[in-house]
Amino acid sequence: MVASFIPGFFLGFSLILAIGAQNAFVLRQGLRHAHVLAVCLTCAISDALLITAGVAGFGALATAVPWFEPLMRYGGAAFLIAYGARSFQAAWRGGEALQTRNGAGAGLGATLATLLALTWLNPHVYLDTVVLIGSVSAQYPDRLSFGLGAVSASFVFFFSLGYGARLLAPLFARPRAWQVLDVLIGVIMWAIAAKLIIM
Repeated sequence: MVASFIPGFFLGFSLILAIGAQNAFVLRQGLRHAHVLAVCLTCAISDALLITAGVAGFGALATAVPWFEPLMRYGGAAFLIAYGARSFQAAWRGGEALQTRNGAGAGLGATLATLLALTWLNPHVYLDTVVLIGSVSAQYPDRLSFGLGAVSASFVFFFSLGYGARLLAPLFARPRAWQVLDVLIGVIMWAIAAKLIIM
């Protein structure tokens, strides 16, 4: 079991380590102390469902349904462009985005709706979880343990990111830091959208 669990954990962790749209959103929620538990849990459970699908053998979906990949790619790009524009607008305005503690932020429903869109409309999440982890798991005799390792990595990563962001709260008490973060998030969103469009 351990021989399959550990490689699954490290593969899963390495795939979600890079900053992306979802991770930037979790970081921002953690800094604001806003719906952190629900955000982290939603990310981890989404990953768990996708990894389970991949390990269970559904990695062939993209090839079996030809229209699935372009639909996810362009739909995800459109969403990221809109979300990136919103981040740039928040950076330009300042003000409300400067709250580091619980304040006037999006409600739980709106927060989770945005997070689910960032997660499920991102084609890379399917490539990483369903296709890549699914295909690598086939190389291990204990695919279940490999999948559990990858799922565990998601839970460890997202809860560390969401709750660890609080350590940065003193830095983000300064208005300029929030504006820089919003610009960074906007750049990341648009860069990922551009990559999706030209791939």
